[in-house]
Amino acid sequence: MSTKEFQDPIREAENIKDSPTRSLVKALSYRLMALSATFFIGFVIFRQFTDKTLNESMEGAGLIAVMDFVFKLIIYYLHERLWTNISWGKYWQKDYWKGRARKRTFRKLRKKVERRQVQQKTSSTE
Repeated sequence: MSTKEFQDPIREAENIKDSPTRSLVKALSYRLMALSATFFIGFVIFRQFTDKTLNESMEGAGLIAVMDFVFKLIIYYLHERLWTNISWGKYWQKDYWKGRARKRTFRKLRKKVERRQVQQKTSSTE
């Protein structure tokens, strides 16, 4: 690929996509964090609002957490794969606004220099 192809950030983003493995790892890591939260919430609810024993509360919370993990992992993975094919919003870069500010500043400075050059030419011709 030539360097001209990657000068346009939107075109560059369209050519770069997350791999299915990356999407799966992202989904797994997110779901593991969410699994902990689901288990904790389920356990607290079982202990506070039912007459279940500690083991029964842990079994109930565990069942809910595992079912939640499996179904939401599949949904998240499919969602991630769908969005990897959508180019909207991918041009956004960490330094996007810095680059725009730099360009704007450069344009202002260039205009000042051009004005001075025009003034110098007009004053030297008089």
